[in-house]
Amino acid sequence: MTTTLETIHDVPVLMCAPEGEVIAQESDALDLIGNAGYQGAAWAVVPVERLDGRFFKLSTRLAGDVIQKFVQYRVGLVVVGDISRYTAASSALTDFVRECNRGRQTWFLTDVDELRERLKG
Repeated sequence: MTTTLETIHDVPVLMCAPEGEVIAQESDALDLIGNAGYQGAAWAVVPVERLDGRFFKLSTRLAGDVIQKFVQYRVGLVVVGDISRYTAASSALTDFVRECNRGRQTWFLTDVDELRERLKG
């Protein structure tokens, strides 16, 4: 995966490029988590384009499985980009995103500027 390590408000963040391998299964997430851990990142930022469309269909359980791996390995996950086409089709996903954004482990944000604001403290 094409990634760079960036420090935002003293927090190490692994930034994934929009182009690259798609996270389509748990093992893809584990590769990213391993990379984040190796580089000392507290968070991994994944553009929407890098997630398989099944991630946004909660019935597939892909989102739950991927997010659980991030939780298990104590790496925060930030999904960055416009997911409105998915949330418009699923009130359950809308609720899921809202709940995630209330926590400190998984966030769905529109852009990196929003992430910078959240990491201010």
